[in-house]
Amino acid sequence: DIPVEATGQNCPHHIESFQDIAMGDIVMSNIALTRYTRPTPVQKYAIPIIKSKRDLMACAQTGSGKTAAFLLPILSQIFADGPGDALAAAKASGQDNGKYGRRKQYPISLVLAPTRELALQIDDEARRFSYRSRVRPCVVYGGADIGQQIRDLERGCHLLVATPGRLVDMMERGKIGLDFCNYLVLDEADRMLDMGFEPQIRRIVEQDTMPSKGLRQTMMFSATFPKEIQILARDFLEDYIFLAVGRVGSTSENITQKVVWVEESDKRSFLLDLLNATVIPSEIQDNTGETIEKPGKDSLTLVFVETKKGADALEDFLYREGYACTSIHGDRSQRDREEALHQFRSGRCPILVATAVAARGLDISNVKHVINFDLPSDIEEYVHRIGRTGRVGNLGLATSFFNDKNGNITKDLLDILVEAKQEVPSWLESLAYEHQHKSTGRGRSKRFSGGFAARDYRQTSAASNPGGFGGRGGGRNQSVHGGNRGFGGGGFGNFYSSDGYGGNYSHSQVDWWGN
Repeated sequence: DIPVEATGQNCPHHIESFQDIAMGDIVMSNIALTRYTRPTPVQKYAIPIIKSKRDLMACAQTGSGKTAAFLLPILSQIFADGPGDALAAAKASGQDNGKYGRRKQYPISLVLAPTRELALQIDDEARRFSYRSRVRPCVVYGGADIGQQIRDLERGCHLLVATPGRLVDMMERGKIGLDFCNYLVLDEADRMLDMGFEPQIRRIVEQDTMPSKGLRQTMMFSATFPKEIQILARDFLEDYIFLAVGRVGSTSENITQKVVWVEESDKRSFLLDLLNATVIPSEIQDNTGETIEKPGKDSLTLVFVETKKGADALEDFLYREGYACTSIHGDRSQRDREEALHQFRSGRCPILVATAVAARGLDISNVKHVINFDLPSDIEEYVHRIGRTGRVGNLGLATSFFNDKNGNITKDLLDILVEAKQEVPSWLESLAYEHQHKSTGRGRSKRFSGGFAARDYRQTSAASNPGGFGGRGGGRNQSVHGGNRGFGGGGFGNFYSSDGYGGNYSHSQVDWWGN
C-alpha cells in the first residue's frame, strides 16, 4: 500500500477507477486504447483535484504515472471548453503578418519540463490522449532545429510542451503568446531549479502576458519539496491542494536494491558477470541459421556512469565484448540522443550507458535493471537514477558498485536501504557508523534535514494562507461551447492519416481547429 496525503481546504474526494469521474468520450476511448486499466495512486487523487479547477502541488515518486495524472483532466477540460479567444487571436495574428500560415500561436495549456527527453515523452503522451480530437499538441526544446519547430507551431498549437530556455526564445521571436493559457504545468520542478531555470520560469510566468494565478490553473509536480520549491509554490499557486504520494524523496519498494563492494579496477569484469547473470535473453537466428540468444526489449539494462568520457569508453568496451549497446550524454547531438533512445526502447540495443543527463525524465516502462557503475556524489541523484526501473507498479532491480570513493553518501545510502526494507550489507553498516562519528557536528545532508521534505509546509508554518477557495472556480476562463462545438466535437471515428490526431469533421459551424 502506498501512503497518500492530501491537504488543503475542500479537497475533492479521490477516485478508484477512471469511470468514477466524467472526462468525456474521447478521453475514455484513448484511455482504453492505451490499455490503462486502473488509475495509479497519484492519478486517483490528482485527476479529481485538477477536474475541480484547483491548483495542485504534487510530490510523488518517479514513475508514478504523473504525466497522465495532469494530461487526462486538462485535455478533458479543453475538449469541453473549446479554444475560447485563443483561436481568434491566432487568426488575427496571421492576418497582421500578411500570411495566414505564419500566425502567432496562443496555446491553451503549457507544460514546462527540464529536459528534451522528458518534453518529448510528455508530447508523445499528449498525442496519445488527444488522438482523434481537434487538439494539436506541439513540443519545443533546445538542441534541435528551431526553424522546423516554428513550422510545426504554425500548423496550430493548443497544448504546448516546452523546455524553459527554448520557450523564452520562441516568445521573444513573437511565435508564442501566453495570453490565453488557462493551464500551466511545471513538471519535475525541483529538477528545473537544480538546472538553473528559475529566471526563465519566472520570466515566462510572471513577466509576460500569462494570466495571473487565480485566473489560470497551475499544477506543480516535484519528486522533493525543498525550501526553493515551497517558495515557487507560494508565488505561482493559489489556495492549492498539497498531494504527497508515497514517502517523498524515497525509493519505491518495487525496486530491489543491491549494493556490492567493487574496486575501481574490477568494475568492468564485474559488470560483464552481472550482465551475463541478469540479462534475460530472447532467441534469434544468426546468418548461418543457428539459434543464438540475445537480450530483448523486455529486459533493458541502464548503466550509469559519472563522466561523458567514461560513457564512451564503457560503450566501446561492451561493444568489443559482443554486447549490443548504445550511450547518451550531454555532448551527443539531439539526433544522436534520440536515435540512441529509440534503439534502446526497441530492444535493438538493450543496454544503454548514460550520464546524469538521462537520470531524470526517461519513462521507459520495461527497464528491468539499473546499474550504478559509478555511484553519484549525492543521494538525491541516486534516488532519481534507480527510479528508472520499477515504474508504475512494475518490479525492478538496481545494483550499485561501491568502493572507497563513495564514502560521502554512506549514511544516506544506508538510510535509503533501511527505509525501503532492503538487504543491508554488514560492511555498509560499519562504514556508515564510522562516517557518522567522523562527521559529528557537521550536520546531516540536505535531504534529511528539516521537516518540509515530506509534508505540506503550510501545516507546520505559523503563517496561514488567507481565506478559503470560495467561488474561485468560476474566475477562470470557462467559456463552454454547446453541443459539438468544443474541441471534442461529435463522432471521432475518422482522422487525418497524415498526423493521426486531428479530427476529420464536416460540421457547418465554426471549425475550432482554425484552418
